[in-house]
Amino acid sequence: MTYRAAALLALGEPTRLAIMERLADRPRAVVDLARELPVSRPAVSQHLRVLKDAGLVIDEAVGNRRIYRADPNGLAALRDQLDRFWSKALEGYKETAEQSPQEEQ
Repeated sequence: MTYRAAALLALGEPTRLAIMERLADRPRAVVDLARELPVSRPAVSQHLRVLKDAGLVIDEAVGNRRIYRADPNGLAALRDQLDRFWSKALEGYKETAEQSPQEEQ
């Protein structure tokens, strides 16, 4: 699986998407995320591990806690991939719109 595919798959899970939405607002510790979500701290940690492996979050030790934040580099790579999809879709739409009625038959 490619790096970008891992990021898309990671965000396909609703709890991980909710975690990313919160980390986009500000960095948070696992305990803070668990307080805001209907899952346990161990479950949040597992989701964060998947997001980290997908290159979407980074963490740092602060005292006895780990603080997680969205990884701007990982998000930029994901955005580049989505922009490529969007560009291809627009190109296909343009080609279809520009076809004459005779070409469609």
